[in-house]
Amino acid sequence: MENHIVNEGKTAAIISYFWVVGLIIAFIMNTSKKNSFTSFHIRQMIGLSIASVLNGWVIYEFLGATAGAFVGFILFILWVIGLIGAIKGEEKMVPVIGEQFQNWFKNI
Repeated sequence: MENHIVNEGKTAAIISYFWVVGLIIAFIMNTSKKNSFTSFHIRQMIGLSIASVLNGWVIYEFLGATAGAFVGFILFILWVIGLIGAIKGEEKMVPVIGEQFQNWFKNI
């Protein structure tokens, strides 16, 4: 990816990883310029946020607190991987489900 695109979108990409508030701020920051680097990380974080909500509603409810905590820990690790990728200026998808996030939210 071109260096100036990463530099322009890096701040908003990092902000997007600070859950819902950061995601909304990054989305607003990205509406005028449509930086592809920022959009990539916004899509990753939207997917992680939805997975986190589903974990809280579905996994905890039907499989119990232990399974929910385990899935929550995995989601936290994926969040850290995404945040580190944004900090480093890399378009690094979160393992296993990152490609799906890019496909599902490609209009963002």
